[in-house]
Amino acid sequence: MRHIYQITTKIFSVLKGISYLPQRVILITDVLITALAFSISYWLCFKLINADIMLHIFFIKMSICLAVTVFFFFIFKTYLNLLRYSTFKDALRIFLAIFFANITLVVINKLLSVYYEHSILPKEGLFVNFILTFCFIFLSRMSVRLLFDFIRAYHKKSDNQSHIPLLIHGVGPVSISLAKMIAANEHLPYDIAGFLTSDRNAKRKEIISYPVYSQDDFFNDISKFKNIKAFLIVPNEIERAEKQIFADICAKNRIDLLSAPQAEDWKNFENIKKIKKVRIEDLLGRIPIHIDIDSIGKNLNGKNVLITGAAGSIGSEIVRQISRFKLNLLIICDVAESPLHNLGLELEDKYPNMPFVQVIADVKNYNQMKCVFDEYKPQYIYHAAAYKHVPLMEKHPCEAVLTNVLGSRNIIDLAVLYKSETFVMVSTDKAVNPSNIMGATKRIAEMYVQSLHRKIIQQSPNAPTTRIITTRFGNVLGSNGSVIPRFYDQIKAGGPVTVTDREIIRFFMTIPEACRLVLEAGNFGKGGEVFVFDMGDPIRITDMAEKMIRLSGFEPYKDIEIKFTGLRPGEKLHEELLYDKEKVIPTNNRKIKIGIVPEYDYNEVVSILTPLIETANNFNKIETVKLMKRLVPEFISQNSEYEELDNNELINK
Repeated sequence: MRHIYQITTKIFSVLKGISYLPQRVILITDVLITALAFSISYWLCFKLINADIMLHIFFIKMSICLAVTVFFFFIFKTYLNLLRYSTFKDALRIFLAIFFANITLVVINKLLSVYYEHSILPKEGLFVNFILTFCFIFLSRMSVRLLFDFIRAYHKKSDNQSHIPLLIHGVGPVSISLAKMIAANEHLPYDIAGFLTSDRNAKRKEIISYPVYSQDDFFNDISKFKNIKAFLIVPNEIERAEKQIFADICAKNRIDLLSAPQAEDWKNFENIKKIKKVRIEDLLGRIPIHIDIDSIGKNLNGKNVLITGAAGSIGSEIVRQISRFKLNLLIICDVAESPLHNLGLELEDKYPNMPFVQVIADVKNYNQMKCVFDEYKPQYIYHAAAYKHVPLMEKHPCEAVLTNVLGSRNIIDLAVLYKSETFVMVSTDKAVNPSNIMGATKRIAEMYVQSLHRKIIQQSPNAPTTRIITTRFGNVLGSNGSVIPRFYDQIKAGGPVTVTDREIIRFFMTIPEACRLVLEAGNFGKGGEVFVFDMGDPIRITDMAEKMIRLSGFEPYKDIEIKFTGLRPGEKLHEELLYDKEKVIPTNNRKIKIGIVPEYDYNEVVSILTPLIETANNFNKIETVKLMKRLVPEFISQNSEYEELDNNELINK
């Protein structure tokens, strides 16, 4: 017995090492099965009439049958799929191939009976041949699949690696497909423990041999699931609120909450390996945004597109999203050498047919940017270059003015000078009632951009001009230097997680979501608008930190401490997307609204903007901030060294 076990183990090991059967082997096997089915059918027909079989005629007829059947095997490509993953679609292809092959044999029979008074097989024999051929090939496919399923189960049981009992959310087609792929993939460390459904009548039911449990039990009596170590959800198959509930329950009971890849990414069975732990970004994700991607592509196809700040979080994502289009040239511009180099390598790998150039240039340098415009003549410009970190800009107001204000003025002036079709500026919610240098500089840039557009329209109301568009949104999840990557690093280091204030709240949006809305606004904007994005509900940063700690398998305030450090310079508890006096106009996209913001005269803006930039160039911090407050009266510093300047007499000195 021991020898038999060893031999069996070796055979299973050899079979496990076979990744797939070559297509020619599958085709040859199907041909042999077809020959066997024809031989049985032929023998039965001659046995019934007690006639002798003439071998040379038999071989001629079998050759005709094989030739016709193989022809339809090629037509329906029955040999292409992996046998161990045979599905109903494969069975349907086999059925159709054999059906049309036998219909063709019926036609050949008719022709032979007319001219030679012979037939391949009687019609009864062809029917038997059809049934036998399909059954034999189908059974061979199922036998291979069952064999490999048995081998996978055998190796999973014999592996020293411990396997994780996994519960899958939902009983729909997506969840069932997931279960089949997980069970079929021997490299995944999961054992399917069952499905969880909201159907209260699902008890004592099974799906593909796995039990189905009620969601109420999971919510109310988690002790019934004490053996479950992982719970798998499909992001688009579950509501955000329900996802939050599952996250809380799993975190409290030390169950790993897993997220499956999107169904459209299941190009092959290897992609199911992309199952990953749910992160805070998944829980904060909102309803998917739908944009008119065809219209955007139509407008950008064949165009030269310039993206400033292309190596940053927003700029690089815009680059990725428009690289799917057939641009004439993509100009990626940034002052950061290494990130720009890495972005170029990514484009070469993922979009080898995309013509692009990398430009190391500083938006503050007008002559340098003029050379870029002169050489490449960009028709679409997405201006994402900016300084954005609030505490740093409080310490360096002159640099903030030069990059965020002068840089924006340089790019928009050049866009108008070179008659670019569209200019889209990426702004921020911190430009609303700014309490810090960074927000104030972005508001000043908005004012200049809008006043310039107003001036152009007044001077040449009927002449074609550059569409000048401003987009405004809040914080983006996972951007460089944002709070979420910092929290992950702090949790990994064992804490503490630092939050500035227990009650601080922020609006959040994912980077791809923000960039899609930027593209959409740039597509349908007519010019002069400030587009405000729907940021959803504000999120309390303390709640976010607590959830991230729990998702990492720890208990907040017990395993990982949360430390409140106090508001940083220029930071405020709550952020706004619009002024109190502003109103909004809806657009065709419910996620995008047009802010009705105060309009300013171009000459009045420039009269303060010019000395502001000169003062910033002289690195006079106090005078620079004074001029900013004169230009933006609602700029009231908070928790900042410039608070003392919030006095009309001081500002006007």
